[in-house]
Formats: sequence, structure tokens, C-alpha cells
Amino acid sequence: MKSVVVLDFGSQYSQLIVRRFREMGYYSTLLNHDCSKEEMESQDPGMFVLSGGPSSVYEKDAPKIPNFIFNFSVPILGICYGLQIIIDKFGGVVGKSKKREFGHSILKIDADDPIFKGIPNRIRVWMSHSDRVEKLPYGFRSIARTENSPFAVVRDESGKIYGVQFHPEVAHTEHGTKILENFARNVAKLEKNWSMENYVEKTIEELKNRIKNDRVITAVSGGVDSTVVTVLLNRAIGDRVIPVFIDTGFMRKGEKEEIERSFKELGIKVECVTASRRFLKALENVEDPEEKRRRIGHTFITVFKEFADGLQKKVGRIRYLAQGTLYPDVVESRAPERKDASKIKTHHNVGGLPDDLPFELIEPLRYLFKDEVRKIGKILGIPDEVLNRHPFPGPGYAIRIIGKITEERIRILRDADEILFEELRKYGLYEKLWQAFMVLLPVKSVGVMGDRRTYENVLVLRAVESVDGMTADWSRLPYDFLNKVSTRIVNEVNGVNRVVYDITSKPPATIEWE
Repeated sequence: MKSVVVLDFGSQYSQLIVRRFREMGYYSTLLNHDCSKEEMESQDPGMFVLSGGPSSVYEKDAPKIPNFIFNFSVPILGICYGLQIIIDKFGGVVGKSKKREFGHSILKIDADDPIFKGIPNRIRVWMSHSDRVEKLPYGFRSIARTENSPFAVVRDESGKIYGVQFHPEVAHTEHGTKILENFARNVAKLEKNWSMENYVEKTIEELKNRIKNDRVITAVSGGVDSTVVTVLLNRAIGDRVIPVFIDTGFMRKGEKEEIERSFKELGIKVECVTASRRFLKALENVEDPEEKRRRIGHTFITVFKEFADGLQKKVGRIRYLAQGTLYPDVVESRAPERKDASKIKTHHNVGGLPDDLPFELIEPLRYLFKDEVRKIGKILGIPDEVLNRHPFPGPGYAIRIIGKITEERIRILRDADEILFEELRKYGLYEKLWQAFMVLLPVKSVGVMGDRRTYENVLVLRAVESVDGMTADWSRLPYDFLNKVSTRIVNEVNGVNRVVYDITSKPPATIEWE
């Protein structure tokens, strides 16, 4: 089966490229740029995509194109850094740009070309670079430009090697997906061969073959990811998967009861463990967000091990721990296999696990995005009310309370969140948003309540719209809604006298504050 092979040079969007081609119906896979020829051959490449990355081609030890990819005689598309290493490889010049481009630029298309079929002559594209092509190699020509990048899209004379300076894979680029599809269809001449139904069948079969007669514990939180993982495993091995809910004390109101109810409806029993005091103790006087995540990860595994030790005396050995890790978690934590990627933050279920983990990890969603996971959930028959829940971080309120964690601060944030969700549903906004939540800041502000001066906490309302969580835009919520939420929180949540609204997109910010 011919595949789109994406070579990863460290971009935060590498797996997003893979995902785009899968959405179109082309099987796509991600390999590190220094993979072996044998690894590459095993994927039966029908085309290559060279990802972006944080390096500059003129730096010492900057990653280069592996020479043997040219032996496959298939089309190559370079994106951002991928374009620059193509130019460098064939003798062109790449240099530091006098004017960096981060954000939208207008791309002007100068020539008819198969990759521009059905695309207007001027489109908005998403740039993220500080280097640019200064001189083309012999045999290459420019077919599109921006104000700051005269060689924003280039191709060679054979029509087999292309490069683009912008990121067609992100939602911010107009017609970006169409450009990628045009390349696969019109340049690489690939046939569509991928569906999410096939992925589900393949994953269930792989889980059966790997686990055999062993048992698995899953860490469930009530969210989409852990629910889908548990149901996948249940389809593969039945009741040998044991879902466990660890009450960290950092969850939303009524979380335990909601989890028990939803899994019962799916025919699956959940074991519940209360450990809120232990987690609170572990985070005593801790303010650094990375340290919070690490301590939560370690405490989580310790609690799991203790529970599993007791359970194994009853049911026998438990070999595996399954988690709902998604690709954005891996990217932002800089997974070890992506050694050229830049770390953004540690996710508790990626970078917070101890070296002496007593279980073997199973992460069947590790290379998928949230919306892909929801599609799997649909295929598995999981109810919409579960699949459409807003993402909630594994560390919970611990990373939405900036600074020290106390029971009082948890109470403030939990009460405020409940009001936010009530109003989102009343206004019919909940399912229109990717994610919405409150953040408690480590500052206080002066206010006036009942003719008296107050000096109380400040909350931030964060609401974003997104397709996959890799990029997101702040939501233009109605003013009357914002006014209602702010008024209710200040009136009903003791200890708060100010609510502000976060209007920053991702990038440059992340969705979560920590």
C-alpha cells in the first residue's frame, strides 16, 4: 500500500501533516529524518514530505536530507525548513531574513501548476520562519511569492521536487489542504487507501496480538481520550481491561459520579480510588508548572501501583497500563524519538512517568488528534455527550491554578467553572467551542462590593475554537454572555472580584496556561 511518508525534522506540526493526508484518504506515516533505509522501504513510499523544524540549514550539525530518499524516485515536498534543506542540498542559498515572518502573509501565485489547481491567485498563508531562500539552485524556479519571500513556492524542472515556505497543514492557511491534496493527486498520482474504520479494526487486532491473555489497567478521567482507549481495549480483550478512576481532588464537580454512570451505560465497571489528600500533599508549596506535572505523574503512578498490587492478589498479574495520550501531548512534551523537536511543556502522561514504571505502557491514540479520537468514539458507539466534552488536562485544576495549590483555591476554581459551563449550555455555546475554562491567577485586585473595599482573586476566562488543538483561535463570545458569566462568578463565588478574558490565539500562546 503506497504511503505518504513524512520525514520529521522537529516541527511542532509534523504529525499534523500526517493527519491532513489521512483525512483526505491517503495512508500517511511519520519517520524521523535520520531513519534507516530499511525503515523507509517498509512504508512503501509513494511520496515524501519534509517537515519544518527549528534549525537553520547554515548551522553546524543542522539536519539534512538523507541521500537515499532520492533512490525511491518519488515526488518530494518540502515545507518551511523542508524547503530550505532542498535549496541547500542542490546548491542554492538560504540566509537569515531581514524581516521575519510569523503569522499571516499574502501568497501571490505566479504560474499555472498542478499544485495550484482550483486555487485563487492570492491566498492568505501561515508563515513561521526567520530564514528565507536567497538564491535558487540551477534547475529550480519560483512559482509563488510573498512580500518578504520571493521564493515562497519553488519547483524543479522535472516537476518532482517542490518546496513551500509557508505551512499548508495548519488551519490558518487558506486552501492549504487543497495544496497538499493537489500534490498527492496531481504530482504523486496516489490513490486513496485510508479510512478511520480501517484504523479501528487494525488497532483492535494489534491490541489483541500484543496483550494476548494479560490484563490491562486504564487510567480513566471521564474525558474523550481515556474513554475511547478503554472501550477499544474492551472490544479487544473484554473484561481483562480494568478501568480505574483516581480522584486526585483536582477534578470538576460530580466527576466521579458522571464517570461511573457513563461507563455503566457502556457495560464497563470502573474502580474508583480516592487519593485527593495525597495529591494535595505532593503539591504543597509547589508553584513551578513543570514540577507540578512531574509530581502529579509520579503520585499517579504510585497510587496506581498500590491499587494494582492489591488487585493482583485477587485477579493475578496486571502487566499493562493504558493511557489516552494524544499526539499534541507528545509534541509539546518533546517525545524522545523526536530529538530535533523543541519542548513546550511536560504532559503528566508523557514526561512525568518514573523510570521504574511497574507496567508496560499502551498508548493506542499516541499519534492521533482529538477530532480523530472522537471519530473513533463514534465508530465504537460511545454517546455524543461523552465525545463532545471539552478537553480537560490530566493534572486537572493543578495547572489551571497558577501558583500554589490549596483547597480554598480549588474550591474557587471549581465553583467558577461550574457557572461557566451552566451558562455555555444555556446560551447554546458549549458544543461550538473546542474548549472553555477558568484560570485562577496568583494575584489579587482591588474592588468595591457593598460599598466596601475588597482585595480578592482574579479569574481568567479562556475559550477557544479549533479543529485539532494544535492551533486555536480565541472565541469571539457574545458580550452579554461574558457579562452574565462575570456577574454570576463575582456574585456567587466567594473570594473573586474580577474576571478577565484571554484573547490570545495558539500560537503564540498554548491553550492551557501551564
